[in-house]
Amino acid sequence: MVDRRASWGLVALLAASSALATPADVISVQAKCRGAVCSFAVTVQHADEGWQHYANAWQVLTPDGRVLATRILRHPHVREQPFTRSLRGVKVPAGVSRVRIRARDSVSGYGGREVMVSLAPKQPSR
Repeated sequence: MVDRRASWGLVALLAASSALATPADVISVQAKCRGAVCSFAVTVQHADEGWQHYANAWQVLTPDGRVLATRILRHPHVREQPFTRSLRGVKVPAGVSRVRIRARDSVSGYGGREVMVSLAPKQPSR
């Protein structure tokens, strides 16, 4: 028979460890736009622990929450913190002059520090 106290202790320990997991934070963003197409260099910080818990994506969103692009991060960055990754070719709708950048990790999901970025006035493509 399983000791119920030991089972509850294990459940409490697992809940506490996931509660202590910190979400991925966006530290800085550089945006360069040409016409309605932008490139982003996003610096993310997270206490990556390996394949079980790591920053696994960041997104570009309109201020009202519409996702414009997602950059998937395909591996942990345990020894590289913070780290910067880029994404090119993001089409920004007319009238959008600011975007929100948020990061996600494999345990906490979204919820860390976000950064709002003002986009330079768009110049027509030549």
